[in-house]
Amino acid sequence: MSGAVLSRSSPRSERHAIVVGGGVIGVCCAYFLAKRGARVTVLEREEVGRGASYGNAGVVAPGHAPINKPGRVKQALKSVLDPLSPLYVAPRLDPALAAWLWAFSRRCTERHLEFSMRTLGPLGHATRQLFDELVEQEKLECGYRQAGYYEVYLTGPGLRSAEKEASLVRRYRFHPEVVPGEALREREPALNERVLGGVFYPEPATLNPYRFVMQLADRTERHGAVFRTGTEVAEILVADRQVRGVRTAAGETIAAEAVVLATGAYSAPLARRLGLRLPLQAAKGYHRDCKPGEGKMPLLRQACVLGERLVFCTPMDGFVRCAGTLEFSGVNHDIRRSRLEQLTNAAKQYFGGVGAVEPLSEWCGLRPCLPDGLPAVGPITRYGGLFIATGHAMAGLTLGPITGKLVAEYILDGAPGIDITPLRADRF
Repeated sequence: MSGAVLSRSSPRSERHAIVVGGGVIGVCCAYFLAKRGARVTVLEREEVGRGASYGNAGVVAPGHAPINKPGRVKQALKSVLDPLSPLYVAPRLDPALAAWLWAFSRRCTERHLEFSMRTLGPLGHATRQLFDELVEQEKLECGYRQAGYYEVYLTGPGLRSAEKEASLVRRYRFHPEVVPGEALREREPALNERVLGGVFYPEPATLNPYRFVMQLADRTERHGAVFRTGTEVAEILVADRQVRGVRTAAGETIAAEAVVLATGAYSAPLARRLGLRLPLQAAKGYHRDCKPGEGKMPLLRQACVLGERLVFCTPMDGFVRCAGTLEFSGVNHDIRRSRLEQLTNAAKQYFGGVGAVEPLSEWCGLRPCLPDGLPAVGPITRYGGLFIATGHAMAGLTLGPITGKLVAEYILDGAPGIDITPLRADRF
């Protein structure tokens, strides 16, 4: 296989793998490569862990269904007229976005949902085990809690939809539990009387995502990897259909036998320079970290997903992170204040006693989304030594460890330990 360029027995000094991107996906790829003895350099255009990895909801959610669900198209059409919708498409003339939305809509079917879960289900079990192993073996201090989370609903249609999804998820060896409203309030007293019921997912865990990435980056360095920040890659160099390295924006050439493209929402331009079609769209998410206290935000016992609003509320290091929404408004970090404030406005609908919120942090970041809701992971077969790991949408944190392990297996062994053919990058 042309993508298998580094053998397990190769001395660290002879062969070189470059990981482009220092978010959770890039760091996980680098970790599993370096741990197995590969010589690894991570190139990050800004700072490690400061992109989408920095401010996400901090929930490891194995078994979570992809964003392509029946009914999403109707929701998207409504969102054009509602800037506070959980799924918002900013009106603009953008042929690439129009093509993406068309391709996305064609896959919002029950059949595609089942197809996606056949791949994501096994990956979810594998990545959850890897989180346990990483935290224990590498002594990661990132607030890791194996506590599960609740999806909670205010409306009958929302709750019925959640129960239907739970039935689907159970078929893939996960164990969601439908919980009526009164029992929910006994388990999580912060929930108010308007909550009709919800679903408890026991397999998920929560953590501080930035601390996880930074601590794993530290362990990756201990295994021999080199991190270079402030280094933007302008071009992936190839010759005779084989990767030769990269050229940085500063004009430096860095030789390598393997390159992993893990630059999230910024992956498409580099891929396009190589003639690769990667229909990525950036979906902006927001967070507000809120100080708990009487008349403020309750300090939750466990993470809750506010079902109708697509907002995660996660207890984290003495504060509550409210995070979520999908906003398709291009590659930018412009904060729409109304959407940011909607996170805590939503919390007031589901929790009791929420008053004047004191934000400790306000943030937005870009998730890389492909139109079928699945990431692109594996070799680019037209170029030996070129690999991709992007398009994880809202599951970047969740799938980070298993993505890193699979990419390392592709590079070092020639094939992964799990069949991930549906994730091949050339499927578009």
